[in-house]
Amino acid sequence: MGAGLDDGAVLEHDDAVGAADGRQAVGDDHGGAALEQARQGALDFELGVAVDIGGGLVEHQDTGVGDQRPGEAEELALAERQIDPALVELGVVAVAQAHDEAVRAHRIVLVADHFAPAKDVISAENIKILRGFAERFEIRHYYEPGTGGIEHTLIAQLGLVYPGGLIFGADSHTCTAGALNASGFGFGSTDLAAALALGELWARVPEAIRVDLTGKPDRFVTGKDVILTLIGRIGADGALYASLEFGGPGLAGLNVDERMAIANMAVEASAETCVMEADEEVVEYVTLRHATARQSVAPDPEARYKAHHVIDLDELQPVVAIPPSPANVRSVSTVKATRIDQVYVGNCANGTITDLRQVAQVLSGRKVARGVRMIIVPATQEIYLQALREGLMEIFVEAGATVSGPTCGACFGGHMGILAAGETAVATTNRNFRGRMGDPTSQVFLANAWVAAAAAVAGELCHPADVVGDELNPGEPLSATPPAEMTKA
Repeated sequence: MGAGLDDGAVLEHDDAVGAADGRQAVGDDHGGAALEQARQGALDFELGVAVDIGGGLVEHQDTGVGDQRPGEAEELALAERQIDPALVELGVVAVAQAHDEAVRAHRIVLVADHFAPAKDVISAENIKILRGFAERFEIRHYYEPGTGGIEHTLIAQLGLVYPGGLIFGADSHTCTAGALNASGFGFGSTDLAAALALGELWARVPEAIRVDLTGKPDRFVTGKDVILTLIGRIGADGALYASLEFGGPGLAGLNVDERMAIANMAVEASAETCVMEADEEVVEYVTLRHATARQSVAPDPEARYKAHHVIDLDELQPVVAIPPSPANVRSVSTVKATRIDQVYVGNCANGTITDLRQVAQVLSGRKVARGVRMIIVPATQEIYLQALREGLMEIFVEAGATVSGPTCGACFGGHMGILAAGETAVATTNRNFRGRMGDPTSQVFLANAWVAAAAAVAGELCHPADVVGDELNPGEPLSATPPAEMTKA
């Protein structure tokens, strides 16, 4: 079995034809989970979902899937189509509005999350246009501050992501949907706007890379460490134009929140999409949220892959990605004593209730170090309310942290936590490119919530055990049950 941070793949099948995703052809005899998804009619969606700078727009209609193999192009009648209002002045919305018949309100979701709450007049105008579009076409699924959150987490909580689903969105992290045995694809806003108007899109079917998880994660090891370890192994282009397919007995040791953290960063290995095997954890999650009942998808017994990797969770330790790439992965012990200025806990995969509980366990009875700013961003309104009910907010505030409303915020360098020249941050976000969260001379270390919280207390990067010692035993997966009144879409 493969294991620790520096181990390579256990086995490689470079000459194999891989399983693809929901766009895979029905006629391929050796496809993986996403091919089976197509066979089971998974492209037939009830609802589409949206994303991006001020929000986005998507629509679904039934799709006809042809006999396509990896590498071939296929014309798609989109399951979900989306536009970005930031491109409105370029005439994108005009294209969609010129084809009113293409807009089916019950299959559209719009989410204002990146510059929301609006940080300036331009972002306010973009959100206003998005809001107006929703009103014009009577789109019920429109969300902005006070009702929504960061779209990848939000749409899952609304029951709009479920096994066998296919999601197209104008955000590269749409692959987060893979945590629920769905397939999510990010496309450019212009492409999806045209697809909304015209009802079709061309895309190449990717090959697949299989990742099997074994063992059980040790204390302070999370889904973030799993995906960072994989990216550290295969590199930032290790899954270029491929789909990452996760399975194996190790999945049982990770709850849905932590699986979302894994799926979210598949794109940081250049993957086109991601899909994970479904289990009782997934079924329970989608059932609680009244998601549309669909049969889960799995790879063919004789599926062939572009490559095959095994990660032994028993041997993983907390890791960090050092700037300027998510692929620069090191054990946290190798960067101990790196001084920091800010800690940011949040984003579309690591602002979950699981993350907030982990942070609270570290901060309880402690203070954020002098000279360190700590910003905590619950990913959705639902998570914010649940954290409030559990008393987590009181712990955060007493420790000296700032709690924000749900927003993409500083994750992409937008607002509410931008770094000044020369500053260093530890963040649970997904990218640490040069200038990603602020000034080009600032630095961002990516880490899980345990590591981030420990760094906030210590004032420097350290192993969580250096702060909490033996007082915690966080190895058991945490439940993420939503408040009952907020589960129905």
